[in-house]
Amino acid sequence: MLMVVILVFLGVFAVSALLLVASGTGASQTTKRTLTVLHAALSATDPTPPDPNVYDRKEELLSALPTLNRVLLKLEIAPRLRQLLYQADLHWTAGTVILMCATAFVIPAYLIHWRTGSVFFGMIAGILLGFTPIFFVLFKRRLRFAKFEQQLPEALDLMVNAMRAGHSLNSSLDLVAQEVLNPLGGEFRICFDEQNYGLELKTAMNNLVSRVPLQDLKMVVTAILIQKESGGNLAEVLDKVAYVIRERFRLKRQVRVHTAQGRMTGWVLSFLPVVLGCALYMINPQGISLLWKRQIGIDLLYFAGISNVVGALIIRKIVNMEV
Repeated sequence: MLMVVILVFLGVFAVSALLLVASGTGASQTTKRTLTVLHAALSATDPTPPDPNVYDRKEELLSALPTLNRVLLKLEIAPRLRQLLYQADLHWTAGTVILMCATAFVIPAYLIHWRTGSVFFGMIAGILLGFTPIFFVLFKRRLRFAKFEQQLPEALDLMVNAMRAGHSLNSSLDLVAQEVLNPLGGEFRICFDEQNYGLELKTAMNNLVSRVPLQDLKMVVTAILIQKESGGNLAEVLDKVAYVIRERFRLKRQVRVHTAQGRMTGWVLSFLPVVLGCALYMINPQGISLLWKRQIGIDLLYFAGISNVVGALIIRKIVNMEV
């Protein structure tokens, strides 16, 4: 039965990988055509064939296992995972995340199936726990973005004061990179270095937004790029943007205060059946095991699980308000 669980997991992983490959096929074909044109141009000017070892040295190591590294390079799933890991400030590889997900899926699924004899509950537990590493990465990413948002108004004030004192936009970016702590200081340092290396301001700003896709930062970048094209007092524009961001923070805090009871109710109602079921199993395993040993109990568990998920999603939709 362990082989069944492993095969199902591999099937789900294969389908997900094929979908990701299908979504990136257009970009891959465009890249191949571009590389063909470049190789033709280089071969016309330089008769010396390129060294194949050069491309091998440029390939990024996505996993310590050579086989898994080659698979990740072919599936093109690594760029998305690598971007998530960078945004979460985690020094992991894409292969590490995938192996952690596989381990978190197989071991709980096998243990629950061995204990209860139910393939369904083993699969459900394996799927839920298998995504735990991804949830952790997303959690760290959200914390880093929240800290970035808190630092942004102060950074804008620093840029405004620097430009009013006579500094240029590039100098004010350098000042923010030196004075503000990470993560905002590090991201602005990268943006400043990209401009020094010859990239245009628009390209460097778009790269900053792609690394930190926050609505407040998009407002700042849009204001800077519009001022670059049309002119005007950039210091005054950034000062107003900082005011708008602070007002959004104030409104978000008010919304969280008013929806705190609803969010707590959602958490309690979502986890109370699971915690109560585990407690009853520890107290009287024979009594609660009737739920998965009889057909009517299995049907009730299906209905309870679906109802619990639907109720949690409805509560989440009610308490989450866009600001």
